[in-house]
This record gives sequence, C-alpha cells and structure tokens, in this order.
Amino acid sequence: MPENKNRISQLFNIKYPIIQAGMIWHSGWRLASAVSNCGGLGIIGAGSMYPDILRENIKKCKKATDKPFGVNVPMLYPNLDEIINIILEEGVKIVFTSAGNPKTYTETLQKENITVAHVVSSTKFAVKCEDSGVDAIVAEGFEAGGHNGRDETTTLCLIPNVKKHISKPLIAAGGIALGSQMKAAMILGADGVQIGSRFAATQEASAHENWKNKITELNEGDTLLTLKELAPVRLVKNKFFNELEEIYHHGRNKEALTASLGRARAKLGMFEGNMEDGELEIGQVSALIDEILPVEVVFNTLLKEFNDCKIPII
Repeated sequence: MPENKNRISQLFNIKYPIIQAGMIWHSGWRLASAVSNCGGLGIIGAGSMYPDILRENIKKCKKATDKPFGVNVPMLYPNLDEIINIILEEGVKIVFTSAGNPKTYTETLQKENITVAHVVSSTKFAVKCEDSGVDAIVAEGFEAGGHNGRDETTTLCLIPNVKKHISKPLIAAGGIALGSQMKAAMILGADGVQIGSRFAATQEASAHENWKNKITELNEGDTLLTLKELAPVRLVKNKFFNELEEIYHHGRNKEALTASLGRARAKLGMFEGNMEDGELEIGQVSALIDEILPVEVVFNTLLKEFNDCKIPII
C-alpha cells in the first residue's frame, strides 16, 4: 500500500496514510503512540480530558514514540483556549479540529507551524474548510460513531462528492475497519483514512474492558444516530438509549433530552463500564469487530487486507 507517496503520508510525515480518530475516553497516549509507532498517525482525544490530563498525555506520548502524533480538539467542549495554549506550549505539530468553525483556531495554529485538519460531514462544510485554509479535510460519513452529521450522508456518497469540490488532501472516515474498506475509500478519491471503532477495541485504548467486550458483541442494527436536537451522536441501543426513545415518543422535547443526557454519561459508559446507564458511542462497522486486539495486529491486518484486495477487470 502507499508509503510516503500520497499527500496524507507526505503532509504528516508518516509511513502509511492511516489516522486513528481522536475518540473521547479511548484515545490516550498509549493508543496514540502505538498507532504512530506502527507508521500511522496517532491522535490524542482532548475532548474527554481536563487541561492538566491533556498535558500529561502529550508528555507521555512524546516519551513513548519519536514518530508524529496529533491532538483532536472538539470545539463543542469548554476550556478551548486553555487546551490550545497547552498544545502550543507542548510543541504539538498536528491538530485535528471538529464540531465547530474551522476558522476559529486554524490561523493561530498555523502561525506556529502546526498542521491543521478539520472534520466535516458534508460537501458544503468541506468547501468552507478549504476556504478557511486548513491543510487537510476529514469527510466523515454517518456510519461513524460519536458525534455525526445531521444529513445522514454515507461515506460511499460523501467522499466522491467532496473530492469533486475541494483540492486539499482528503481523509475518509466512517465505516472503515478493514483494509478492503480503506482501499474502497481511496478508490473513491480519498488520500487516506481515519479509523475510530476498530482502534476503540484494542488493548491500548483507554476505554473500560466492559465496553471493549460489548463492541465485539454488536451486530447490524445495534446502533442508531440520535439526539439531532442537541448534537447528533451514534449510540448503542441500551437502557439509556431506550430512555431517550421514550422522550421522543412523547414529543421532541429538547429540555427533557438535555436533562436525560445530563453530565458525564459518556464517561459513565465508555470509561467506567456501565453498559446500561452510560452513553455508548460506536460506528456501524462495530458489527465487523469480534476481537480485542493489540494495535500492531490491527495495523498489520489492515495493511495485509489492503494489499490482498485485488480488483479484477470486469
């Protein structure tokens, strides 16, 4: 597969154009450094970290790898200025922003020679990203886990359409856990891929073992995109999800949804291991994941599947 020959490999100075998503409660320094050491781009997920915890993870990641790594900054969380200052102070060279306006921090970061990518879920916002001057764009189909697009555009449709309208390096995300899916995304026009769910179920991910085991048990139809009134998110159907459905049954009451969501629901589920009352975010591709594996095994399997996927002439 491509080694330092496509735009993503060159942009981030990595061996393979495989980016690990900065997932809340999963993407600590162990996962990020393991992916980077395999030749991809590991990402620390700042969304679930207090500023001091983020600084600690950055420092530990520097010690665990001499390869490039980045930090994901979801702009719907508080303490953003403090998080950006820590990134600058610690000399992080790659930042992925999401869930907000790409113009907010791009210029500030690029002035410090930081490479900036932004995550979008539509062609319209991809064009806005390009206009804002980001270095790369992640186009994420609604198959993806976590916070997602309201339009429910699938990766298969999103990637070729975005490719038609932008010139910046393009990273495909959503529904990618196999090497064959990676190849399909690149045939559609992506320069590389961002993978979340497959790396969530690895030994190095910082999520609770109960949650990792749950991921391996999921089947088709066990997740659904919900909470569009607040911030769309793909969730596993559990007791908490059913409570949300009951609120919908009695009308789309935004206040009731906010009250039910409360605080720390995602931490309760994915980090503390409460599989019934917690918020469990994962992509549709979880139906293909049946083992908790070391990152190195996942990475090598991706590469082998990619190289083994030959497309015959019809």
